[in-house]
Amino acid sequence: MTAGPIANSGVRRAEILVALSLATDLTMGQPLEFAMRSCALGMRLGRVLGLGEAELGEVYCHALLRFIGCNSEAYSVAAVYGDDVALRRDFALIDPGNVAELAALVLRHLRNANSGASALNAAWSIAGGLAAAAKLSAPVLSAHCEVAQRLAQRLGLGDGVCRNLGQLYERWDGRGQPAGLKGEAIALPVRVVTFAQDVIVLRNAHGDDTAFAKLKARSGKAYDPKIVDRFFKRAEELLAGLDELSSWQGVLALEPSPHVFLSEEDFDEACLAMADFADIKSPYTAGHSRAVGELAAVAARRCGLTAADAVVLRRAGLLHDIGQVALSAHIWNKPGPLTDGEREQIRLHPYYGERVLARPAALAALGAIVCQHHERLDGSGYHRAERASGLSPQGKILAAAEAYQSMIEPRCYRSAMAPETAAETLKREARDGRFDADAVAAVLAAAGHRVPAVRRDLVAGLTARELDVLRLIARGRSMKEIARELGISPKTVDNHAQRLYAKLEVKTRGGATLFAIEHGLAAAQELQK
Repeated sequence: MTAGPIANSGVRRAEILVALSLATDLTMGQPLEFAMRSCALGMRLGRVLGLGEAELGEVYCHALLRFIGCNSEAYSVAAVYGDDVALRRDFALIDPGNVAELAALVLRHLRNANSGASALNAAWSIAGGLAAAAKLSAPVLSAHCEVAQRLAQRLGLGDGVCRNLGQLYERWDGRGQPAGLKGEAIALPVRVVTFAQDVIVLRNAHGDDTAFAKLKARSGKAYDPKIVDRFFKRAEELLAGLDELSSWQGVLALEPSPHVFLSEEDFDEACLAMADFADIKSPYTAGHSRAVGELAAVAARRCGLTAADAVVLRRAGLLHDIGQVALSAHIWNKPGPLTDGEREQIRLHPYYGERVLARPAALAALGAIVCQHHERLDGSGYHRAERASGLSPQGKILAAAEAYQSMIEPRCYRSAMAPETAAETLKREARDGRFDADAVAAVLAAAGHRVPAVRRDLVAGLTARELDVLRLIARGRSMKEIARELGISPKTVDNHAQRLYAKLEVKTRGGATLFAIEHGLAAAQELQK
């Protein structure tokens, strides 16, 4: 029996890597596109050093994914230092091999973490923190490497890239982590990216003069001296126009051939990897996004949405919390009441998710749903405080699925709700006008609760076939073209069109098209046969 053709998702693997790099920028406390600029500089430097295409490919992936494992010990780091994002941001500025710099950094963050305590309690906590910090460093960096390697394997990257991600914090002088490799035992792409990223970080923080002085002082210690020498001989050329080169399209253009396009199955796996990257930030969210994605997808079908919509919604469910990586694990794991500032930060995580997923089009379509997962019909949600008319059917389902799944999971500030209690809470919220009643019924049915049959009218009561016709109308197809694509007669298409126009209360193709755009229905790629 011959296998059928593998469906191409139209998404390049490099596009996933660049999107992930934006997420790692956020969790490292760096400006967006930091990793992209590092990638551009690393590729330029690699070519100056005479690297072959295979090694340049490793530089490309390593620069974009160097910090993909950084959430692996966020919970432990936040427990000692408070703000793990701020710690990573400041750690990038120092030379960890310089004991005085490292000690000053650790002490400063321990003091900040205990700023609200009494003098005696703060002293005890800082003393305990110093002891914990010494024990924490090696496990944290080792976990970072291991998680990065596993995620890279799942993204289908080669053995060289995976090997390099195991050498993230190695140093030329052998005083690095996790294996204490020295000199040329460290892979050349790793040496190139380590130096290139520090160039970007230090120039952003200090300007050229101070940054260059620090880079030269670390030559032969943190960095391969040959790389440092070559950089300074051609620094002006290597840095010229770097911001323009590090745009989205510019970085995609830098990827060495061949360019890999993901199958639909590979795209699903990439979404799973991104979900796990986000969820590993807290022990309370491990597996959360996977559960939300499955729940939302089943609920979508119960609401009468198409198979294509269910796939899209499952992927949006997987990615709905990608923006939470921008916030410190200290906030997500805080057992007590949040401050106003902390609440404002939490309100922004759907926005960050939308920005991470802003490109390419396949991810942007998911981002448009992701940004709605905390919106409520009465405008009481966030981050845009949208009301019912501004929310897509997929967004309404995702919001209900996320709320239910969160309720039945434990959080640092409460125990998990019993499923029946969560179901009653969600139904009450729907009666009070915060959730769509049909979305809630579909989600609860998907979760195994006995509920009345869903009315399947989240999209103005349209049938699956009417949804297909609406999508094709929105794409500018004529009635004859729609008939050919769906395998039905033009008269049948016209009948569907007239019925859907009546249900939507529109009179023109333009009105129907605008409805499709407003409700997130114009971008679906698969039609029901």
